[in-house]
This record gives sequence, structure tokens and C-alpha cells, in this order.
Amino acid sequence: MPNKHPYTTLISAANLLQNVAQPNWVIVDCRHDLANPDAGRASYDAGHIPLAHFAHLDQDLSGAKQTADGTFKGRHPLPEQDALIATLRNLGISDDTQVIAYDAQGGMYAARLWWLLRSIGHASVAVLDGGLGAWQAEGQVLSTDIPTTPKGTISAKPTLVVSVDAQDVLNNLTSSQRTLVDARAPDRFRGENETIDPVGGHIPGAKNRFFKDNLQPDGRFKPGHQLHEEFNNIISASQTAVMQCGSGVTACHNLLALEIAGLHGAALYPGSWSEWCADPSRPVATGA
Repeated sequence: MPNKHPYTTLISAANLLQNVAQPNWVIVDCRHDLANPDAGRASYDAGHIPLAHFAHLDQDLSGAKQTADGTFKGRHPLPEQDALIATLRNLGISDDTQVIAYDAQGGMYAARLWWLLRSIGHASVAVLDGGLGAWQAEGQVLSTDIPTTPKGTISAKPTLVVSVDAQDVLNNLTSSQRTLVDARAPDRFRGENETIDPVGGHIPGAKNRFFKDNLQPDGRFKPGHQLHEEFNNIISASQTAVMQCGSGVTACHNLLALEIAGLHGAALYPGSWSEWCADPSRPVATGA
């Protein structure tokens, strides 16, 4: 039976603790380090929330970086739907599963899994507010046991999300029908961090909303009313907003924050800056 009261955005550590052993719940550890892709799995092996499975950003939550004709799609393109469904089934996820995603980086990677599940119509997915730190702050221990879960049977349903491609973003430079919001750190947005972005800058007309601005000092998300007010200062309507970042990962954090704020319908540009700047014919802006 489907969850009668699903968690669809956030769940507190206290509420997760009450439900951690529910038979139709699946917890997924999404920890990752862009500078060290093996770090997430190593951290999981060293200790994770009991019964949690592990999903790797590069191997499980992203697809091929190039199309069949060699076109670069960005550093973390979306996985093909069939591959995504196979991954989710291997994690034990079915259509009636409540999925909880967490990381130790403020939700920047957990939000990717949240968005991907919504992309195939699965609404019962939430991010652990405050991540692993919030769980440990409840005095809970970690486990090194690897759970065994029967294979899931999740299937694709009508999508709950919107996405755009590079051509849509290019067309918008002329039409200005959408507001583009970049989730990267301000120095990267301005084009001042060549270590991460060899081609510095941002898409012309984009506004900057660093994903960490969605969080309180303790790593939990700001209240919905505060997020609503802050986003309304940079977008005129969520239905005409497009979230992007370096490679389509932390943009999902802004999309989650918008949902928490009750601002629905914003789109994701999955290729984001890494895809955009790979084509020198596309315009680039620098500075604030």
C-alpha cells in the first residue's frame, strides 16, 4: 500500500529514528567528495545510519558524459531512465517505498537523488534535514553492517519535475522568459575560481543563489517562510525559473528549497555550467 502520509521534502532526525526500521522505508547514503570520488563509499563503509544503502554520485546518480556523437553533456549528466530505475530497484525501492536520502554536505548530494526520484514520478522521497550530523546529534550510533534488501519493483510514472536543455537556455537569452539561478559559490559565479571552473563566469543574465544560503548555521534548512521571502527577491515566479549550477547537482538543492518554500514548478538545467562552457560559441559573462 502507498504511504498515506509520505515525506516529500524533508524529514527530521527524530522522525527518521521513529521509522528507521519500517519495512517499506529505504534509506540511502549519498555522501560524496568531488575532489575524491572514493571518499563517499569509504565514509559509508566506516559508518552509516543503520539499514542505509549507498548510492555513488558518479556511478549511480549520473549518466554518460558524452552522447553517441561525442557531444559533451556536462560533468554529471542525468542517468538514462532505464539505468536509473535499475539502480533504484537494486536499492530495494518500489512504488510504495518511502525513500530517505542523506549526506554530510548540507544535502547537496542527497537533493540529487530526491530530484531523480521525482523525475520518474516518485513523490515519497525526502532529505534528512541536517544530514548525518543531525542523526549523530540525536545520540544515535552508526553501523558498518551492509543491509540486504529484496530487489525493488519501482516503475516510471508521470514526472513531477521540469527540465530544460542548453538550447532552451540559449533561446532564453533572446526571449528572457525565464529567470536563470546559479547555485555555485559566488567566486565561481564571478569567474574567479579556475581550479574548479577552467572556463570562468556564468551564463549571461543568470542570478546567483549559493545553495548554502538555503541553510541555517546548524546545517538544517531555513524555515519555508524565510526561503519563500528570499527566493521571491530573485525570481518573479517559480514556474518561469530555471535552476543550474556547475553540473546539475547542487541546483537540485535550490529546487528542494523552493519546494519547502511552497514555490513549485521551477525547472532544472541538468548540463549546467560544465555543459554550457564546453561550447565556445555560447556567450559567457563574468563579474557579479
